Amino acid sequence: MADGWARFAHRFSQYYHTAPLWSPPRFRTREWMFIPFGGAPPLRHKAFSTTADVRQFLSERAMHSCFYSTAYWKRPYELKMDDKGWQGADLIFDLDGDHLPGVTDKDFPAMLEVIQEQAWSLWNDFLEPEFGFDERFLQVTFSGHRGFHLHYRDPKFFHLDSEARRELVSHIRGEGVDVQGGLARFREGDAKGWTRRLRAGMGDMMATLTNINRQVEGSAEELKRLEAELRSLQRREGKTSQVTADAIRKLSSLIDHPERSKRLMEGRFDLLSNYQGLFLNLLKSDASVVLGSAGETDEVVTIDVRRQIRWPTSLHGKTGMRVTEFPLNRLDPDGSNTFNPLQETLVLGMDETIEVEFTLDGAVAQFGERRFETKAGERIRIHESGATFLVLKGWARIVG
Repeated sequence: MADGWARFAHRFSQYYHTAPLWSPPRFRTREWMFIPFGGAPPLRHKAFSTTADVRQFLSERAMHSCFYSTAYWKRPYELKMDDKGWQGADLIFDLDGDHLPGVTDKDFPAMLEVIQEQAWSLWNDFLEPEFGFDERFLQVTFSGHRGFHLHYRDPKFFHLDSEARRELVSHIRGEGVDVQGGLARFREGDAKGWTRRLRAGMGDMMATLTNINRQVEGSAEELKRLEAELRSLQRREGKTSQVTADAIRKLSSLIDHPERSKRLMEGRFDLLSNYQGLFLNLLKSDASVVLGSAGETDEVVTIDVRRQIRWPTSLHGKTGMRVTEFPLNRLDPDGSNTFNPLQETLVLGMDETIEVEFTLDGAVAQFGERRFETKAGERIRIHESGATFLVLKGWARIVG
């Protein structure tokens, strides 16, 4: 394996020697962190004066992964956090596909498709219309692996403490939302925020439940998804009661009735009797956005005012894909020029000259238009970008 890490380190070093590197705002106030190849401890408390200094550092010792602080420090090079002199921090929204209920990165293209929809929803449904966020202060990046980051740099938010940021995240997650009261207000003409979002989702939720009752194609997968989303909602709200598939099936049979469905759309949730709470929680869980957790602390990245985030233009050490910035309008999954991370973040060699052997079954990868479903023992020839992804993910090994 040591020889394998040496190979990747060499190619990463070549990339950093020549590639255009992004420079964060207020560069000299940032702390940098690097993770070496081969399992060595992270290098923290680094500070640089220019991007050229970072390039020289990485050219001399290529790193598995590169991070910079979302916080601004007076003395970022100090070894003790209390000595650095905190000045403020960006707002960072981290969306990772492996945190979504029922989603796995073993189907990598499908995972990215779902998480891109979540990232677009976060901006389009929450941050801009409800909080008045301005696109001028936004930077959108693909993380290089499982998701997307929304960096927000409006100076008036720099000094928000963790508790203020927590309130913002709680609202996005739908914690404490009064679903029934919100829908009642909608009928009175107030169609803002969660009220509008819940009402808009009612028709789709009722159609999903009807399909589950009628056992149409794909309904079994939808049932599993709803179960997973409800469990996730219960964990966030500290509830311990278990939601069962049988309860959702019973609710679906109640929904599958034309007259009852019509009256539910008018707000007559009492018709569902003991299943009223289940239906309202399904609505809430389906309309919320799942924000990624921050490591062992289980706190979301947005709350952490000292967080390290992946450096745009760096390579992700678990995929070899570039952490890539792109315009907000390309985040829209239904747009005419949607960002395609499976093609636009591949920056190593593209000549199909490397032979690899798959080491597991059932994982799905895609590079441009070429799609693979892995089968252990099968060999293919692929370009260096694809081979790097497959080997770093642990899905294949280089032959020869």
